[in-house]
Amino acid sequence: MNKNIALAALIVLGSQGISLAQETRLPAKEYKNVRPEVMNKVKTMAEELIKKGFTAGDGYGEVWIRDLNTFIELSCKVNDKSQIRKHLITFFQFQQPDGSILDGYIPSEKAGTEGKFYKSDLVPGFLGHKNTVETDQETSLIQAIAKYIRITGDKTILNDKVAGLTVKNQMERAMDFLMKERFNEKYGLIWGATTADWGDVQPEQGWGVVIDENTHRAIDIYDNAMFLIAMEDFMAVGDLSADQTRKWKGIYKNVRQNINKYLWDDQAQKYIPHVYLNGSPFPASFDESKVYYHGGTAVAIEAGLLTKKQVKEAYQKMQQNVKDAHAATIGLTLYPVYPAGTFQNKVMGPYSYQNGGDWTWFGGRMVTQLIRYNLLAEAKEALDPMLARVISNNGFYEWYTPDNKPKGSSSFRGEAGVLWTAINELEKKK
Repeated sequence: MNKNIALAALIVLGSQGISLAQETRLPAKEYKNVRPEVMNKVKTMAEELIKKGFTAGDGYGEVWIRDLNTFIELSCKVNDKSQIRKHLITFFQFQQPDGSILDGYIPSEKAGTEGKFYKSDLVPGFLGHKNTVETDQETSLIQAIAKYIRITGDKTILNDKVAGLTVKNQMERAMDFLMKERFNEKYGLIWGATTADWGDVQPEQGWGVVIDENTHRAIDIYDNAMFLIAMEDFMAVGDLSADQTRKWKGIYKNVRQNINKYLWDDQAQKYIPHVYLNGSPFPASFDESKVYYHGGTAVAIEAGLLTKKQVKEAYQKMQQNVKDAHAATIGLTLYPVYPAGTFQNKVMGPYSYQNGGDWTWFGGRMVTQLIRYNLLAEAKEALDPMLARVISNNGFYEWYTPDNKPKGSSSFRGEAGVLWTAINELEKKK
Protein backbone atom coordinates (compact mmCIF):
# COMPACT_ATOMS: atom_id res chain seq x y z
CA MET A 1 0.00 0.00 0.00
CA ASN A 2 1.16 3.54 -0.73
CA LYS A 3 0.70 4.80 2.81
CA ASN A 4 2.79 7.93 2.50
CA ILE A 5 1.33 9.55 -0.59
CA ALA A 6 0.05 13.01 0.20
CA LEU A 7 -3.70 13.54 0.20
CA ALA A 8 -3.50 16.29 -2.38
CA ALA A 9 -1.63 14.06 -4.79
CA LEU A 10 -4.16 11.30 -4.31
CA ILE A 11 -7.07 13.59 -5.09
CA VAL A 12 -5.36 14.89 -8.22
CA LEU A 13 -4.46 11.38 -9.31
CA GLY A 14 -8.05 10.19 -8.87
CA SER A 15 -9.50 13.15 -10.73
CA GLN A 16 -7.17 12.60 -13.67
CA GLY A 17 -8.12 8.95 -14.04
CA ILE A 18 -4.58 7.70 -13.27
CA SER A 19 -3.17 9.49 -16.27
CA LEU A 20 0.37 8.33 -15.53
CA ALA A 21 -0.49 4.65 -15.87
CA GLN A 22 0.82 2.93 -18.98
CA GLU A 23 -1.51 0.99 -21.21
CA THR A 24 -1.00 -2.76 -21.26
CA ARG A 25 -0.28 -4.49 -24.52
CA LEU A 26 -3.39 -6.26 -25.75
CA PRO A 27 -3.13 -9.98 -26.43
CA ALA A 28 -3.99 -11.45 -29.80
CA LYS A 29 -7.10 -13.04 -28.33
CA GLU A 30 -10.34 -11.40 -29.41
CA TYR A 31 -13.53 -11.50 -27.38
CA LYS A 32 -16.62 -11.94 -29.52
CA ASN A 33 -18.81 -9.79 -27.28
CA VAL A 34 -16.37 -6.93 -26.75
CA ARG A 35 -16.94 -5.47 -30.19
CA PRO A 36 -18.88 -2.42 -31.34
CA GLU A 37 -22.09 -4.08 -32.48
CA VAL A 38 -22.58 -6.03 -29.24
CA MET A 39 -21.53 -3.18 -26.97
CA ASN A 40 -23.80 -0.75 -28.80
CA LYS A 41 -26.71 -3.16 -28.44
CA VAL A 42 -26.13 -3.52 -24.69
CA LYS A 43 -25.82 0.25 -24.31
CA THR A 44 -29.09 0.78 -26.18
CA MET A 45 -30.82 -1.86 -24.04
CA ALA A 46 -29.50 -0.14 -20.91
CA GLU A 47 -30.67 3.29 -22.06
CA GLU A 48 -34.16 1.99 -22.84
CA LEU A 49 -34.43 0.37 -19.41
CA ILE A 50 -33.31 3.46 -17.52
CA LYS A 51 -35.80 5.62 -19.43
CA LYS A 52 -38.59 3.63 -17.81
CA GLY A 53 -37.99 4.71 -14.24
CA PHE A 54 -35.87 5.02 -11.13
CA THR A 55 -36.72 1.94 -9.06
CA ALA A 56 -34.06 -0.74 -8.66
CA GLY A 57 -35.91 -3.02 -11.09
CA ASP A 58 -38.98 -5.20 -11.46
CA GLY A 59 -39.90 -6.65 -8.10
CA TYR A 60 -38.87 -3.40 -6.42
CA GLY A 61 -41.39 -0.66 -5.76
CA GLU A 62 -38.77 1.51 -4.08
CA VAL A 63 -36.21 3.96 -5.33
CA TRP A 64 -33.01 2.84 -3.56
CA ILE A 65 -30.10 5.25 -3.16
CA ARG A 66 -27.39 2.57 -3.36
CA ASP A 67 -28.85 1.51 -6.72
CA LEU A 68 -29.58 4.99 -8.07
CA ASN A 69 -25.98 5.94 -7.34
CA THR A 70 -24.84 3.32 -9.85
CA PHE A 71 -27.11 4.28 -12.74
CA ILE A 72 -27.43 8.02 -12.23
CA GLU A 73 -24.78 8.74 -14.87
CA LEU A 74 -26.86 6.93 -17.48
CA SER A 75 -30.05 8.45 -16.10
CA CYS A 76 -28.60 11.92 -16.59
CA LYS A 77 -28.15 11.07 -20.27
CA VAL A 78 -31.63 9.71 -21.00
CA ASN A 79 -33.99 11.23 -18.41
CA ASP A 80 -35.21 14.71 -17.61
CA LYS A 81 -32.82 16.49 -15.26
CA SER A 82 -35.67 17.83 -13.13
CA GLN A 83 -36.91 14.31 -12.40
CA ILE A 84 -33.46 13.12 -11.32
CA ARG A 85 -33.09 16.17 -9.13
CA LYS A 86 -36.50 15.52 -7.57
CA HIS A 87 -35.55 11.97 -6.61
CA LEU A 88 -32.28 13.10 -5.05
CA ILE A 89 -34.04 15.81 -3.06
CA THR A 90 -36.59 13.27 -1.81
CA PHE A 91 -33.86 11.42 0.08
CA PHE A 92 -33.12 14.62 1.97
CA GLN A 93 -36.83 15.08 2.64
CA PHE A 94 -36.71 11.71 4.40
CA GLN A 95 -33.49 12.55 6.24
CA GLN A 96 -33.76 11.69 9.93
CA PRO A 97 -33.20 14.05 12.89
CA ASP A 98 -29.77 12.49 13.50
CA GLY A 99 -28.77 13.21 9.89
CA SER A 100 -29.02 9.63 8.64
CA ILE A 101 -30.24 8.82 5.14
CA LEU A 102 -32.76 6.08 4.38
CA ASP A 103 -32.21 3.29 1.87
CA GLY A 104 -35.26 4.10 -0.21
CA TYR A 105 -38.86 5.20 -0.47
CA ILE A 106 -42.01 3.81 -2.01
CA PRO A 107 -45.60 4.96 -2.66
CA SER A 108 -47.58 4.19 0.50
CA GLU A 109 -50.06 1.97 -1.32
CA LYS A 110 -47.24 -0.25 -2.62
CA ALA A 111 -45.51 -0.71 0.74
CA GLY A 112 -45.62 -4.16 2.30
CA THR A 113 -46.38 -5.04 5.89
CA GLU A 114 -42.95 -6.37 6.90
CA GLY A 115 -40.34 -4.06 8.37
CA LYS A 116 -40.27 -0.55 9.78
CA PHE A 117 -41.41 2.37 7.65
CA TYR A 118 -40.69 6.06 8.09
CA LYS A 119 -43.02 8.92 7.25
CA SER A 120 -42.17 12.49 6.31
CA ASP A 121 -44.53 15.45 6.19
CA LEU A 122 -42.41 16.71 3.30
CA VAL A 123 -43.27 13.66 1.17
CA PRO A 124 -46.94 12.81 1.72
CA GLY A 125 -48.06 9.58 0.11
CA PHE A 126 -44.66 7.89 0.44
CA LEU A 127 -42.97 5.73 3.05
CA GLY A 128 -39.25 5.25 3.61
CA HIS A 129 -37.19 2.33 4.90
CA LYS A 130 -33.64 1.62 6.01
CA ASN A 131 -31.62 -1.58 6.31
CA THR A 132 -29.62 -0.37 9.29
CA VAL A 133 -27.10 -3.22 9.10
CA GLU A 134 -25.40 -1.39 6.22
CA THR A 135 -23.47 1.89 6.34
CA ASP A 136 -23.54 3.03 2.72
CA GLN A 137 -26.74 5.06 2.42
CA GLU A 138 -25.22 8.41 3.34
CA THR A 139 -22.14 7.88 1.21
CA SER A 140 -24.20 6.67 -1.76
CA LEU A 141 -26.29 9.86 -1.71
CA ILE A 142 -23.22 12.11 -1.51
CA GLN A 143 -21.67 10.27 -4.45
CA ALA A 144 -24.91 10.47 -6.44
CA ILE A 145 -25.19 14.23 -5.88
CA ALA A 146 -21.59 14.68 -7.05
CA LYS A 147 -22.20 12.63 -10.21
CA TYR A 148 -25.35 14.61 -10.94
CA ILE A 149 -23.45 17.89 -10.64
CA ARG A 150 -20.51 16.71 -12.74
CA ILE A 151 -22.71 15.45 -15.56
CA THR A 152 -25.39 18.15 -15.65
CA GLY A 153 -23.33 21.10 -14.40
CA ASP A 154 -26.26 21.94 -12.12
CA LYS A 155 -24.69 23.10 -8.87
CA THR A 156 -27.85 24.99 -7.89
CA ILE A 157 -29.12 21.79 -6.30
CA LEU A 158 -26.73 22.52 -3.42
CA ASN A 159 -28.72 25.63 -2.58
CA ASP A 160 -32.16 23.98 -2.57
CA LYS A 161 -33.63 24.10 0.92
CA VAL A 162 -35.00 21.04 2.69
CA ALA A 163 -36.45 21.40 6.20
CA GLY A 164 -34.92 24.87 6.46
CA LEU A 165 -31.37 23.88 5.48
CA THR A 166 -29.64 23.82 2.11
CA VAL A 167 -28.85 20.52 0.43
CA LYS A 168 -25.16 21.32 1.00
CA ASN A 169 -25.84 21.61 4.75
CA GLN A 170 -27.87 18.41 4.73
CA MET A 171 -25.05 16.60 2.91
CA GLU A 172 -22.68 17.51 5.71
CA ARG A 173 -25.27 16.45 8.31
CA ALA A 174 -25.32 13.03 6.62
CA MET A 175 -21.53 12.79 6.77
CA ASP A 176 -21.54 13.98 10.39
CA PHE A 177 -24.01 11.20 11.23
CA LEU A 178 -21.36 8.66 10.24
CA MET A 179 -18.80 10.35 12.46
CA LYS A 180 -21.17 10.62 15.43
CA GLU A 181 -23.07 7.33 15.23
CA ARG A 182 -20.98 4.92 13.15
CA PHE A 183 -17.39 5.89 13.92
CA ASN A 184 -15.22 3.68 16.12
CA GLU A 185 -12.58 5.68 17.96
CA LYS A 186 -10.25 2.73 18.60
CA TYR A 187 -9.79 1.90 14.93
CA GLY A 188 -10.65 5.30 13.45
CA LEU A 189 -13.05 3.71 10.94
CA ILE A 190 -16.80 3.47 10.45
CA TRP A 191 -18.69 0.32 11.34
CA GLY A 192 -21.87 -1.56 10.49
CA ALA A 193 -23.31 -4.96 11.21
CA THR A 194 -21.51 -8.08 10.02
CA THR A 195 -22.57 -8.72 6.41
CA ALA A 196 -21.17 -10.59 3.44
CA ASP A 197 -18.92 -8.04 1.73
CA TRP A 198 -21.13 -5.17 0.45
CA GLY A 199 -24.33 -6.98 1.38
CA ASP A 200 -27.13 -5.81 3.66
CA VAL A 201 -28.10 -9.09 5.36
CA GLN A 202 -26.58 -10.05 8.72
CA PRO A 203 -26.28 -13.67 9.90
CA GLU A 204 -28.42 -13.17 13.00
CA GLN A 205 -32.19 -13.57 13.19
CA GLY A 206 -34.99 -13.33 10.69
CA TRP A 207 -34.69 -11.21 7.59
CA GLY A 208 -31.42 -9.85 8.94
CA VAL A 209 -31.53 -6.23 7.79
CA VAL A 210 -31.93 -4.33 11.07
CA ILE A 211 -29.36 -3.92 13.82
CA ASP A 212 -30.59 -5.37 17.11
CA GLU A 213 -29.27 -6.85 20.34
CA ASN A 214 -27.98 -9.90 18.45
CA THR A 215 -25.89 -7.91 15.97
CA HIS A 216 -22.14 -8.41 15.79
CA ARG A 217 -20.78 -4.97 14.93
CA ALA A 218 -17.86 -4.96 12.53
CA ILE A 219 -15.63 -2.81 10.33
CA ASP A 220 -15.15 -3.70 6.67
CA ILE A 221 -13.51 -2.33 3.54
CA TYR A 222 -16.68 -1.61 1.55
CA ASP A 223 -18.21 0.86 4.01
CA ASN A 224 -14.93 2.68 4.54
CA ALA A 225 -13.96 2.85 0.88
CA MET A 226 -17.40 4.28 0.12
CA PHE A 227 -16.78 6.85 2.86
CA LEU A 228 -13.48 7.87 1.29
CA ILE A 229 -15.09 8.38 -2.11
CA ALA A 230 -17.93 10.37 -0.56
CA MET A 231 -15.58 12.66 1.33
CA GLU A 232 -13.55 13.26 -1.82
CA ASP A 233 -16.76 14.01 -3.74
CA PHE A 234 -18.04 16.36 -1.04
CA MET A 235 -14.80 18.31 -1.04
CA ALA A 236 -14.78 18.45 -4.84
CA VAL A 237 -18.32 19.76 -5.46
CA GLY A 238 -19.39 21.31 -2.17
CA ASP A 239 -17.66 24.71 -2.37
CA LEU A 240 -16.54 24.24 1.22
CA SER A 241 -15.15 26.88 3.52
CA ALA A 242 -11.53 26.70 4.60
CA ASP A 243 -12.60 25.26 7.97
CA GLN A 244 -14.81 22.63 6.34
CA THR A 245 -12.07 21.64 3.91
CA ARG A 246 -9.57 21.32 6.75
CA LYS A 247 -12.02 19.20 8.73
CA TRP A 248 -12.81 16.73 5.95
CA LYS A 249 -9.25 16.50 4.64
CA GLY A 250 -8.17 15.54 8.15
CA ILE A 251 -10.86 12.89 8.48
CA TYR A 252 -10.09 11.58 4.98
CA LYS A 253 -6.39 11.27 5.74
CA ASN A 254 -7.00 9.42 9.01
CA VAL A 255 -9.59 7.01 7.57
CA ARG A 256 -7.31 6.22 4.66
CA GLN A 257 -4.37 5.53 6.95
CA ASN A 258 -6.49 3.36 9.24
CA ILE A 259 -7.83 1.31 6.32
CA ASN A 260 -4.23 0.52 5.43
CA LYS A 261 -3.37 -0.20 9.05
CA TYR A 262 -6.28 -2.37 10.13
CA LEU A 263 -8.00 -3.82 7.05
CA TRP A 264 -5.19 -4.58 4.62
CA ASP A 265 -3.43 -7.95 5.02
CA ASP A 266 -0.02 -7.20 3.55
CA GLN A 267 1.11 -10.82 3.60
CA ALA A 268 -1.96 -12.13 1.79
CA GLN A 269 -2.26 -8.95 -0.33
CA LYS A 270 -5.99 -8.71 0.33
CA TYR A 271 -8.49 -6.99 2.60
CA ILE A 272 -9.55 -8.92 5.66
CA PRO A 273 -13.33 -9.48 5.81
CA HIS A 274 -14.01 -7.89 9.21
CA VAL A 275 -12.54 -6.27 12.26
CA TYR A 276 -14.99 -7.33 14.97
CA LEU A 277 -16.03 -4.98 17.75
CA ASN A 278 -18.01 -7.46 19.84
CA GLY A 279 -17.09 -10.90 18.53
CA SER A 280 -17.74 -12.88 15.36
CA PRO A 281 -21.06 -14.56 14.56
CA PHE A 282 -19.32 -17.35 12.63
CA PRO A 283 -18.10 -20.67 14.08
CA ALA A 284 -14.42 -20.98 14.96
CA SER A 285 -14.20 -23.92 12.56
CA PHE A 286 -14.64 -21.50 9.63
CA ASP A 287 -11.52 -19.52 8.74
CA GLU A 288 -13.05 -16.25 7.59
CA SER A 289 -9.62 -14.75 6.95
CA LYS A 290 -9.45 -16.77 3.73
CA VAL A 291 -12.56 -15.12 2.26
CA TYR A 292 -11.83 -12.70 -0.57
CA TYR A 293 -14.30 -9.84 -1.00
CA HIS A 294 -14.66 -8.99 -4.70
CA GLY A 295 -17.07 -6.07 -4.34
CA GLY A 296 -15.35 -4.31 -1.46
CA THR A 297 -12.02 -4.68 -3.25
CA ALA A 298 -13.46 -3.09 -6.42
CA VAL A 299 -14.74 -0.12 -4.42
CA ALA A 300 -11.39 0.17 -2.62
CA ILE A 301 -9.73 0.40 -6.03
CA GLU A 302 -12.21 3.12 -7.00
CA ALA A 303 -11.16 4.95 -3.83
CA GLY A 304 -7.55 4.83 -5.04
CA LEU A 305 -6.32 2.55 -2.28
CA LEU A 306 -4.30 0.14 -4.42
CA THR A 307 -1.40 0.62 -6.81
CA LYS A 308 -1.68 -0.47 -10.44
CA LYS A 309 0.39 -3.58 -9.63
CA GLN A 310 -1.97 -4.44 -6.78
CA VAL A 311 -5.01 -3.83 -9.00
CA LYS A 312 -3.70 -6.34 -11.50
CA GLU A 313 -2.94 -8.84 -8.73
CA ALA A 314 -6.45 -8.34 -7.32
CA TYR A 315 -7.93 -9.07 -10.72
CA GLN A 316 -5.86 -12.23 -11.04
CA LYS A 317 -7.05 -13.39 -7.61
CA MET A 318 -10.65 -12.72 -8.64
CA GLN A 319 -10.26 -14.77 -11.81
CA GLN A 320 -8.71 -17.62 -9.83
CA ASN A 321 -11.70 -17.48 -7.47
CA VAL A 322 -14.04 -17.62 -10.46
CA LYS A 323 -12.22 -20.73 -11.67
CA ASP A 324 -12.27 -22.38 -8.23
CA ALA A 325 -15.97 -21.57 -7.72
CA HIS A 326 -16.85 -22.72 -11.24
CA ALA A 327 -18.50 -19.34 -11.67
CA ALA A 328 -19.01 -17.20 -14.75
CA THR A 329 -17.58 -13.73 -13.99
CA ILE A 330 -15.64 -11.67 -11.47
CA GLY A 331 -19.02 -10.40 -10.25
CA LEU A 332 -18.73 -13.38 -7.87
CA THR A 333 -19.41 -11.68 -4.54
CA LEU A 334 -16.83 -13.52 -2.49
CA TYR A 335 -14.86 -16.75 -2.27
CA PRO A 336 -14.75 -19.06 -0.43
CA VAL A 337 -18.39 -18.77 0.58
CA TYR A 338 -19.83 -18.82 4.08
CA PRO A 339 -20.99 -22.34 5.05
CA ALA A 340 -24.61 -23.45 4.99
CA GLY A 341 -26.50 -22.39 8.10
CA THR A 342 -24.24 -19.49 9.07
CA PHE A 343 -26.90 -17.02 7.88
CA GLN A 344 -30.39 -17.57 9.27
CA ASN A 345 -31.92 -15.95 6.20
CA LYS A 346 -32.30 -18.90 3.81
CA VAL A 347 -31.54 -16.75 0.76
CA MET A 348 -27.95 -16.52 2.02
CA GLY A 349 -27.02 -20.15 1.45
CA PRO A 350 -23.72 -20.96 -0.26
CA TYR A 351 -23.40 -19.44 -3.76
CA SER A 352 -26.72 -17.67 -3.36
CA TYR A 353 -27.58 -13.98 -3.33
CA GLN A 354 -24.83 -12.02 -1.54
CA ASN A 355 -23.03 -15.18 -0.33
CA GLY A 356 -21.23 -16.08 -3.54
CA GLY A 357 -23.87 -15.02 -6.05
CA ASP A 358 -22.49 -13.42 -9.21
CA TRP A 359 -23.44 -9.72 -9.48
CA THR A 360 -22.53 -7.68 -12.54
CA TRP A 361 -23.62 -4.74 -10.38
CA PHE A 362 -20.19 -4.97 -8.74
CA GLY A 363 -18.28 -6.89 -11.38
CA GLY A 364 -19.00 -4.10 -13.85
CA ARG A 365 -17.49 -1.59 -11.44
CA MET A 366 -14.31 -3.64 -11.34
CA VAL A 367 -14.20 -3.55 -15.15
CA THR A 368 -14.38 0.25 -15.04
CA GLN A 369 -11.49 0.33 -12.58
CA LEU A 370 -9.39 -1.95 -14.78
CA ILE A 371 -10.00 0.50 -17.62
CA ARG A 372 -9.12 3.42 -15.35
CA TYR A 373 -5.75 1.80 -14.68
CA ASN A 374 -5.29 1.02 -18.40
CA LEU A 375 -5.46 -2.73 -17.78
CA LEU A 376 -7.42 -3.02 -21.00
CA ALA A 377 -6.74 -6.66 -21.82
CA GLU A 378 -7.99 -7.63 -18.37
CA ALA A 379 -11.00 -5.34 -18.69
CA LYS A 380 -12.05 -6.93 -21.98
CA GLU A 381 -11.58 -10.42 -20.60
CA ALA A 382 -13.77 -9.58 -17.59
CA LEU A 383 -16.42 -7.72 -19.59
CA ASP A 384 -16.96 -10.33 -22.31
CA PRO A 385 -19.02 -12.88 -20.31
CA MET A 386 -21.05 -10.09 -18.70
CA LEU A 387 -22.12 -8.80 -22.10
CA ALA A 388 -22.76 -12.34 -23.33
CA ARG A 389 -25.36 -13.08 -20.69
CA VAL A 390 -27.20 -9.80 -21.22
CA ILE A 391 -27.60 -10.76 -24.87
CA SER A 392 -28.42 -14.40 -24.05
CA ASN A 393 -31.06 -13.46 -21.46
CA ASN A 394 -32.29 -10.41 -23.38
CA GLY A 395 -32.14 -8.32 -20.25
CA PHE A 396 -30.29 -7.21 -17.15
CA TYR A 397 -30.71 -9.58 -14.22
CA GLU A 398 -29.99 -8.85 -10.59
CA TRP A 399 -27.60 -11.73 -9.96
CA TYR A 400 -26.56 -15.12 -11.31
CA THR A 401 -25.75 -18.54 -9.93
CA PRO A 402 -22.24 -19.95 -10.47
CA ASP A 403 -23.58 -21.87 -13.47
CA ASN A 404 -24.82 -18.55 -14.90
CA LYS A 405 -28.55 -18.95 -14.30
CA PRO A 406 -30.23 -15.52 -13.90
CA LYS A 407 -31.94 -14.73 -10.60
CA GLY A 408 -33.84 -11.86 -9.02
CA SER A 409 -35.08 -8.84 -10.91
CA SER A 410 -35.06 -9.26 -14.70
CA SER A 411 -34.74 -5.52 -15.25
CA PHE A 412 -32.09 -4.60 -12.72
CA ARG A 413 -31.07 -1.03 -13.37
CA GLY A 414 -27.86 -1.29 -11.35
CA GLU A 415 -26.45 -3.86 -13.77
CA ALA A 416 -27.54 -1.76 -16.75
CA GLY A 417 -25.90 1.32 -15.28
CA VAL A 418 -22.50 -0.17 -14.49
CA LEU A 419 -22.26 -1.94 -17.85
CA TRP A 420 -23.17 1.24 -19.71
CA THR A 421 -20.46 3.10 -17.79
CA ALA A 422 -17.85 0.40 -18.39
CA ILE A 423 -18.57 0.28 -22.11
CA ASN A 424 -18.34 4.06 -22.41
CA GLU A 425 -15.05 4.14 -20.55
CA LEU A 426 -13.64 1.39 -22.77
CA GLU A 427 -14.73 3.24 -25.91
CA LYS A 428 -12.87 6.35 -24.74
CA LYS A 429 -9.61 4.38 -24.79
CA LYS A 430 -9.78 3.70 -28.52
